[in-house]
Amino acid sequence: MKDLTNGKPLSVIIRFAIPVLIGNLFNLLYNLADIRIIGSFLGTDALAAIGSVSTLNDLLVMFLIGLANGFAVRSALFYGMGRKDQVKKTYVHALMYGLLITLAVVVFCILALQPILSVLHVMGEYRASAAEYITVILYGLFFTIIYNIMAAVLRSMGDVVTPLLLLIFSTLLNVVLDLICVGGLHLGIRGAAWATVTAQLIAAVLCFVYIRIRYPFLRFSLKEMRPEKGFDSSLLAAGLSMGMMSSLVQFGTLTLQGAINTLGTNVIVAHAATRKLTTFYMLPFSTLASTMSTYVSQNYGAGKKERIRQGLKTTLLISYIWCVVVLLISYTVCPKLIQLITDTDIPEVMQIGALYQKVDTIFYALVPTISILRNSLQGLGVHIVPVISSALELVGKVAIALFLTPVLGYWAIIWSEPIVWVVMLIPLLFSMRSRLRSL
Repeated sequence: MKDLTNGKPLSVIIRFAIPVLIGNLFNLLYNLADIRIIGSFLGTDALAAIGSVSTLNDLLVMFLIGLANGFAVRSALFYGMGRKDQVKKTYVHALMYGLLITLAVVVFCILALQPILSVLHVMGEYRASAAEYITVILYGLFFTIIYNIMAAVLRSMGDVVTPLLLLIFSTLLNVVLDLICVGGLHLGIRGAAWATVTAQLIAAVLCFVYIRIRYPFLRFSLKEMRPEKGFDSSLLAAGLSMGMMSSLVQFGTLTLQGAINTLGTNVIVAHAATRKLTTFYMLPFSTLASTMSTYVSQNYGAGKKERIRQGLKTTLLISYIWCVVVLLISYTVCPKLIQLITDTDIPEVMQIGALYQKVDTIFYALVPTISILRNSLQGLGVHIVPVISSALELVGKVAIALFLTPVLGYWAIIWSEPIVWVVMLIPLLFSMRSRLRSL
C-alpha cells in the first residue's frame, strides 16, 4: 500500500502514475494487436464490422471503468482518513452494486441490440458479424466490472503494481488466445470476442484470490452485501457520476460513429485506426487524470489541501510537455503509423487517418486540462459539474453528427472534438477555481 499524502507531490505522482501508464499502454497494445490479427486473418471487412460497433464497446467498458473508479474515490477518501473498516465496506458494496448495474446494462443491450445497430447505421453486409461480436462482449462485461472494481480498490490504497502485473498477464494471454481462436481454430470474429472475455475472466479470478491473501481485512462473506441507505447513497453518487462522466463522453463518440458509418468502408477503417492512435496519444492524460482522483481523494481525506494545488500544477505541466511531442509525431510519421495499425496500403485510409490527427492534435492542450480537472473535482467530492461538462460534449457531438456530417462529411468529424473541448472546459475551470478558493 502506498500513502500519497506524504513526500514531494511530483515524485509521489510519478511513482504512482508510471505503473498505471504501463498498464494502459499494454491494454492499448493489445487493442492494436487485436486489430492487426483480425486484419491479417479475416480482412478489411471484419475490421469494418468490429469498427462499426467499437464505440459501443468503448461506451459500455468506459462506463463500467468509470463506475469502478468512482466507487474507489470513496475508498481513497476513507484510506486517507485511516478508516480500513470503511474501505472494506466500500469494496463489498461496490461489488454488489457494480454487478446489479452491469446486469441491467447487459439485459437492456441484448434486448435492444438490433435497434442500437440501426442507430449506429451498421451496414447490412457487416450487421451479422458486428452483432455476433458485440453479443459475446456483452456477456463478458460481468468479468469486466468485477476486475475493475477490485483493481480500482487496490489503486485507491496505493497498490498500483498488482493491477499492472495482472493487466500485463491478461493482455499477453489475450493476444495468445486471439491467435489460437482466430488464426488456429478459425472461429472468426466470435473467436476474437471469446478470447477477450476469457482473458478478463482469468484476470478477475487472479485478482480476487490475491486480495483475499494479501489484504485479509478486505475478506467478506455474501451476508455483508446488504444495502445501507446512507452509506450507499454517497457511494452510488460517486460511482454513477464518474460512470456517467465517462459514458457521456463515449456516447457522444458513439453518435459520431453512427455518422461515420454512412461515409464508406475506407472512412470507417481509417477512423477506427486513427482512434486507436488517439488513445495512445492520450494515455498520459488519462493516466494522470486517474492518478489525480486517488491523489486528491487521499489528501482531501487527510486534510492536506495545499498538496492538492501542487499536484494540479505538476500534472498539468507534464501533460503540456507531452502535447508538444504528440504534435511533432502527427506532422511527421502519422501515415506510417496508420498503415502499421491497419496492415493496409490503401492511400485513402492513410490520408484520412493522418488528416484527423494533424488537425486535432493542435488543440490537445485542452484535453489534459479537462481530464485532470474533471477527475480532481471528483476526488474533492464535486460530482455534478464533471457530469455537466461531459453532457455538453454529448450535446455538441450529437448536433454535429446530425446537422454537419451530412453537409461537410468527414471534416465535421475532424472538427467536432476541438469545438466541444472548448465548451466543456468552461464549467470545469469555474468550478475548480471556486473549490480551490474554498480550500
